[in-house]
Amino acid sequence: MTGLLGPAEIRELAARLGVAPTKRLGQNFVHDPNTVRRIVTAAGLTPDDVALEVGPGLGSLTLALLPVAAHVHAVEIDPTLAGALPETAARHAGPDAARLTVHHADALRVRAADLADPAPTALVANLPYNVAVPVVLHLLAELPDLRHGLVMVQKEVADRLVAGPGSKVYGVPSVKLAWYARARAAGKVPPNVFWPVPNVDSGLVAFARREPPRDDVPRERVFAVVDAAFAQRRKTLRAALAGWAGGADRAAAALAAAGVDPGARGESLTVEQFAAIAASAPSAPSAAQ
Repeated sequence: MTGLLGPAEIRELAARLGVAPTKRLGQNFVHDPNTVRRIVTAAGLTPDDVALEVGPGLGSLTLALLPVAAHVHAVEIDPTLAGALPETAARHAGPDAARLTVHHADALRVRAADLADPAPTALVANLPYNVAVPVVLHLLAELPDLRHGLVMVQKEVADRLVAGPGSKVYGVPSVKLAWYARARAAGKVPPNVFWPVPNVDSGLVAFARREPPRDDVPRERVFAVVDAAFAQRRKTLRAALAGWAGGADRAAAALAAAGVDPGARGESLTVEQFAAIAASAPSAPSAAQ
């Protein structure tokens, strides 16, 4: 793994491209080679894996992925960065640059057909803080071949993604990610490895795809229950789910049928229990992903 970008290379490349990191796109570029090596190692890629990177920026992580993956799809919303990445790869990665496909696109809008041939099997990315959770959930929903991944996100978001029932930070992101995958914390990353330096720590989240908890209820219906349960965290589920079920009594009946205490609150439930509630009220409305 050679030819990685350090602080001097990052600044020089940004200056040459006329690029300044923007808060609007959540851009914080990694300039520490040891950090990208650590991310790639923790991702556990095999030579057969097809990596998907979202927000490659100036290419720090991309260059570390190219030697170890069968192929790398890099999805970049910034047209200048997307246009420059192939040249950066050719300059620093040598023959491995042939494994790179750059997509100038919004990761929240990409579809499986956009990333086919070969289909991504692993998500490895330094995700923009402002869209990290929606991006992960969208890609897991859209890409059935995505088996595992490692993402770097704001530490607070990482804590929420891996939280379990009963935790103070357990919520909608925790439950929805649990529908798709088993997640775990994989380490903390300090601010000083980024340019510009953010005012928060980052965290690594590793995940492995699993089968949905139930196959007899649509994901959208389960997620509608989750959204309703956490929209009013202080309320009991009987009250919080009243709007979803069409009344408090109907909510109580659905909860009882699912074997869940109507006096419980959403932060105490597993994803399996949310699925059971959704399955117990087949006429209840659905929500988008």
